[in-house]
Amino acid sequence: MKKTGCLLLGILLSLSARAQEASTVFNFLKQPASAHATALGGKAISVIEDDASLIFLNPALSSSVSGNTLNLNFMTYMQGSKTGSASYIHTAGERNTWGLVAQFCNYGNIVETNEEGIESGTLSSLDMMLGGTYSYLFNDYWAGGVTGKFIYSGLAGYQSMGLAVDLGVNYYNEETDLSLSAVASNAGGQVKAYNDRFERIPFDLSIGFSKGMEHAPIRVTVTMNDLTRWNYKYYYNPEGKEKFSTMFLNHFSLGVDILPSQSFYLSAGYNFRRASEMKEAGKSHGAGLSFGGGVQLQRFKLGAAYAQYHVSTPTFVFNVSYQFN
Repeated sequence: MKKTGCLLLGILLSLSARAQEASTVFNFLKQPASAHATALGGKAISVIEDDASLIFLNPALSSSVSGNTLNLNFMTYMQGSKTGSASYIHTAGERNTWGLVAQFCNYGNIVETNEEGIESGTLSSLDMMLGGTYSYLFNDYWAGGVTGKFIYSGLAGYQSMGLAVDLGVNYYNEETDLSLSAVASNAGGQVKAYNDRFERIPFDLSIGFSKGMEHAPIRVTVTMNDLTRWNYKYYYNPEGKEKFSTMFLNHFSLGVDILPSQSFYLSAGYNFRRASEMKEAGKSHGAGLSFGGGVQLQRFKLGAAYAQYHVSTPTFVFNVSYQFN
């Protein structure tokens, strides 16, 4: 079984060659879909919880989710935008888990103008993803998962479609409360471009771990992402010069859970890259910080988180889950 886990990890690492530049299309796939992960810095791929929203970050984590669970997520973003996601998990035996996932972002009506600035109407826009997920529990420690995605984007009368997969692997030792994960997200590409130019989609390769403390109700999560983009462009250009981030820390996000009981948690996180980008754009107060909490009852779960993804407005993410009989 250890060989199987190493093989899956090798597959994930081999996919890193697919993306060396920043993506330009389907970027809504990078928006947060989990309140708990958002509170932990945004990229918590290794958190073991009975939380169906976490499978948007790592499909292998669905092995820890109860069957017949429906999860709905909503995020506040810029004014006029509506963003949300949903997932459904079904277990088949002790080792197999199936699921459905969906994600959308509606940017509202956009005013259309001509070259002279005269308004001529409104334009609509919609991004969405539909997919199926499967995970398999190899043994008491290792799990692997895959999510297949169909992606659609309609912007001002232009349409684009794409296909992608997420591949994830997780190792979890319940006795030591240690979880290790590796994920390759959005490996794929456009099958129909907006015009004749095909562009990249937001591929990401991430690794991370979560570790609970032995004598305290605290769990620490560390995630390292964008492993294929060491020279990440800010696209912030006040002096006609492109600025690059080569800081090693900008690939990290850190998170801490306080777990006073099995039915309640408080979380805080820090995302180094988001902090750097916010500061470059003129936002320094609280840049990179995130907070959240949740209630986890036997069948009903509720989570909420705060983070800053845009200089003009804060972002709130809400999750609600219910397990049917």
